[in-house]
Amino acid sequence: MQSVSEESAARAPAQKAYQELSSWLNGFAYPLWSTQGVDTAYGGFEESLDHAGRPLNEPRRGRVQPRQIYCFAQAPALGWQGDGKAIVIQGVTWFLNRYRRADGLFRTLVSPQGVPLDDRTLLYDQAFVLLAFAAAAPLGGSRLDLASEAERLRTGIRHHFGRKGPGFESAPGGSPCLESNPHMHLFEACLAWREQGGESAWGEMADELGELALAKFIDPVSGALRESFAADWTPAPGLAGRIVEPGHQFEWAYLLLRWRPDRPDIRKAAARLIEIGERHGVRGSVAINALLDDLSVHDDTARLWPQTERLKAAALSARVVGDARYWQQAAAAAAGLSEYLATPVRGLWYDKLLTSGRFVEEKVPASSFYHIVGSILELGAALK
Repeated sequence: MQSVSEESAARAPAQKAYQELSSWLNGFAYPLWSTQGVDTAYGGFEESLDHAGRPLNEPRRGRVQPRQIYCFAQAPALGWQGDGKAIVIQGVTWFLNRYRRADGLFRTLVSPQGVPLDDRTLLYDQAFVLLAFAAAAPLGGSRLDLASEAERLRTGIRHHFGRKGPGFESAPGGSPCLESNPHMHLFEACLAWREQGGESAWGEMADELGELALAKFIDPVSGALRESFAADWTPAPGLAGRIVEPGHQFEWAYLLLRWRPDRPDIRKAAARLIEIGERHGVRGSVAINALLDDLSVHDDTARLWPQTERLKAAALSARVVGDARYWQQAAAAAAGLSEYLATPVRGLWYDKLLTSGRFVEEKVPASSFYHIVGSILELGAALK
């Protein structure tokens, strides 16, 4: 067992990284995205900003609005002094009015003015709505009654996305293949409601999804988690069934540890997922996009979001397992993430790092903010 002084020394680099990330978040990111990223003319949130920090007035995906609601709902806990509650309430209200269909599900895309552009519904998007409602519920109170909204949506997901076998379809009526990724975000939302003390059905759905991941998503030989599956939950044919994303190894490890940290089998599975991500999915200082099922590199460019999931997995493992190597991994992940935040206009980020070491100059996606906020939140919780 580590002594207090040894643990303190192991934590010190992660503590320094947290202070720097927190300063960036509260001093630059929240102020920028609460002004330029919030649409004061029509309501809701901008899809992206340019690299000068100006809104691009683009069509708005149904998954991005809930992510921004989540980010601003977490702002008070992260120390931001702005009016996060007001931003959350306007965001939720605009979202409910513009995205909800007659069947209670939420559509895929609207214009900046809120006109429907794509009326399809996806499980991935519904999961983020549930997560946003969980984060916003303490701020919205009885005015919004988001617990009831979430329970109705959960029932709708069962009805419209359920299938004869275990798990869910990615879209009503079926999809070319089953996917672990939407299940992951549904799992995340169920855990958020369970941790808030929501009704028992949230814990039951979380248990169902966690056991499905252990039984079907994770390869029993390699311990790696796959992305795409046939109807019987065997790997999908062709390349799709061979893809292993390092970011999702980290993300599933984190969620499994949140779900049942006391179970030895889950600790073992999570540790293996992290090991795969670290050993095979980190190149230089960053986590890359994709491997194949033999753990060889498939795509060695590196988006921002795997860095945040690497950080979350390491931070929670450090808290649950108490091993110094996870503090070291957390500090390394935070350093990798910080590279993406070193933009000329503070409070923005780069999304893609090429193998040449050059960042792609492109618009700044609001969707990444959810990943950044979640990683800083988890690192802070681990350090406390």
